[in-house]
Amino acid sequence: MSLDTFRSEIRAWLEENCPPGARGPGQIPTGSTKITIEDPDVSLWLERMASKGWSVPTWPTAYGGAGLSTEEYVVLVEEMRRIDARPPLIGMGNTMIGPTLLEYGTDDQKERHLPLIARGEVAWCQGYSEPGAGSDLAGLSTRAVDEGDHFVINGQKIWTSGAQFADWMFCLVRTNPDVPKHQGISFVLLSMDQPGVTVKPIKLISGNSPFCETFFDNAVAQKVDLVGELNKGWTVGKRLLQHERSGMTSLVGSRRTEPGSSSLAQVAKEFVGSDANGAIDDAAIRTQVLTHNMNSAAFRLTQRRTVEESQDGNTPGPATSIFKMYGTELEQDKAELMCNLRGFGGYGWSGDNFDEDAKEWTRTFLSSRAASIYSGSNEIQRNIIAKRVLGLPD
Repeated sequence: MSLDTFRSEIRAWLEENCPPGARGPGQIPTGSTKITIEDPDVSLWLERMASKGWSVPTWPTAYGGAGLSTEEYVVLVEEMRRIDARPPLIGMGNTMIGPTLLEYGTDDQKERHLPLIARGEVAWCQGYSEPGAGSDLAGLSTRAVDEGDHFVINGQKIWTSGAQFADWMFCLVRTNPDVPKHQGISFVLLSMDQPGVTVKPIKLISGNSPFCETFFDNAVAQKVDLVGELNKGWTVGKRLLQHERSGMTSLVGSRRTEPGSSSLAQVAKEFVGSDANGAIDDAAIRTQVLTHNMNSAAFRLTQRRTVEESQDGNTPGPATSIFKMYGTELEQDKAELMCNLRGFGGYGWSGDNFDEDAKEWTRTFLSSRAASIYSGSNEIQRNIIAKRVLGLPD
């Protein structure tokens, strides 16, 4: 089938099957069994897309995907954007652990876990960071002891995004403390719904609690859920981070529920005014908005080019650090601009003097400060880019 024919078929299907409640900003399911889907249209959209394999479009059909090529995937993304359709599913299942299991998982692990992810029936969280390790991920101390057919895990993770809503965790644990730190780490999967796992949300300056502390007190991970080889989980863990930072799953755009749907230019014209030609009536602000929009467009094109150039839709390697570093800086820039454009009214926390949109952007601005730290700080990303992309000396 030619790409033109494929595009025509997708366009017709999307027009007929994407319900109004799945277009524009709004809720996107994560697969969590602990989060209620508020709009029936959102549930219907997930059901319809999953039935086509388009919740995980590049995955093999055997595991709930559609087996699309990179070119077909890009066409699907473009047609979804054309009608402002949200992704049917988002989260660490389809963006991180799913692609990792496709590379490193056993047949049994793929058969048990991947179809559930594709149908949006399970949510995952990441057990990497620890209080005593900071940005030195390999310095982790959470211990997993081999007990025959399972591991017994004791220790603590922190900044565990979405742990309070997750059904499963993928986790780095130390299985051999007597070898160099990178060599004694294993990658395991474990259920969050067991007595040995305790989750405590952390309230942030933004007022939200997306991050958590997670404590393991004789928690259990089955031996069949060891991903990769024992004591060689560092390789698996690093590859998962490349999936997280890649452009493969971010081309559609999250379109989550967020403060309003107005563009920077619309907000600028509302609060600064327009000139006789309909442009923003302040040259400096006009330049700021234009620069951000140009940088965002260039970033999206770079993501798309990298995805199109990747072989068989595989996630690129160290170059994914570019996406993490620059993408988070764009996120921070937009949030700060959205607040600045409103003047004093852009930094309200509560009270009738500030509209709800402005208050939400204040929270977004505050929470965005952490974006350049989590998922690997931007300083670490710059080191990776320097060494593994540009080949610069230490």
